[in-house]
Amino acid sequence: MTASEVLGNDTAYHFTNEQETMSEHLTRETIQDYYGKVLQTKHDLKTSACCTSDAMPEHLRQILSTVHPEVKEKFYGCGSPIPPALEGKTVLDLGSGSGRDCFILSKLVGPEGRVIGVDMTEEQLAVANRHIEYHTDRFGYREPNVQFLEGYIEDLESLGVASETIDVVVSNCVINLSPDKRRVFSEILRVLKPGGELYACDVFADRRIPPRLAQDPVLLGECLGGALYIEDFRRLLMQLGCPDYRVVNTTPISLNDPEVEQKAGMIGFYSMTIRAFKLELEDRCEDYGQAACYLGTLAGQPHAFALDNHHLFKTGKPMLVCSNTAAMLTQTRYADHFKVLGDQSTHYGLFDCGPRSPLQTSTQVDSSGACC
Repeated sequence: MTASEVLGNDTAYHFTNEQETMSEHLTRETIQDYYGKVLQTKHDLKTSACCTSDAMPEHLRQILSTVHPEVKEKFYGCGSPIPPALEGKTVLDLGSGSGRDCFILSKLVGPEGRVIGVDMTEEQLAVANRHIEYHTDRFGYREPNVQFLEGYIEDLESLGVASETIDVVVSNCVINLSPDKRRVFSEILRVLKPGGELYACDVFADRRIPPRLAQDPVLLGECLGGALYIEDFRRLLMQLGCPDYRVVNTTPISLNDPEVEQKAGMIGFYSMTIRAFKLELEDRCEDYGQAACYLGTLAGQPHAFALDNHHLFKTGKPMLVCSNTAAMLTQTRYADHFKVLGDQSTHYGLFDCGPRSPLQTSTQVDSSGACC
């Protein structure tokens, strides 16, 4: 199976015969049944895919402590995909489940912001809706700033999510469950405002998942069967006009169940937090002699800010950056928190890039800076 067969050679997402068979088996009903009926709490999961312990920053842990216990118990995310600088913003959570991340976001955006959660599982939405008033009172708001919509993340338009109305899209271990990932990412880029950000944690694989495993109901429900091969993910975003995404962190997934290990133990699965922006970017990192300096003004991050796993900006210390990184820091909501020196009047060729593998786990950044 070639990359062109998986992703197609034009703007449409083409399926091979094997993938068409997979789509017929990986029905929404299977996923809804697994998350609505098979799983009663997060302790019923057979792998660490949906519960990898990404270290949550202290300021988020404090908010999490105020979230209703039932919401936390019924939540099946695989990380902590909550970026900074959200006050007053409109945030869309794809596959919001019991609403844990939405309620954390509700506190972060404040009374002037808005949070929209989308999920297709009735039982999960019932938990989330049951606790809207609880969190509204807990945060001291006059009225709720969060709402939950029942529907499919592939079709946000039918739910009334208009184009270019969302500041940030987040998702926590859900996109892998979609049988039409191209449509999901296309919808994300449609609803984001110019300069808006996708910040998501999901499961990726170091190879393409064989159809017989992708069809397995348990592997699908455990967020493994639908995991995208990381290089196909890159190609898909490229097709959609997003040539430069960034990996924030990567955590290997443990296959704790012997049956799951027997089926899929030869595949490397990873929980990865990724970010991408709706910007006009180049497909390579180009050098214009620019440098960026973090001002230390993002809430909860006074000493450093990690844009990705190889850009750790230390407060007050300039770092050489490519033009794509410069755009991510100056044409987004992060602009007030950085000072970027230089322009694009003189081109020096390709930027001297650092780590190239998206499966690298290190967040250490060489002082010279690096792009993907």
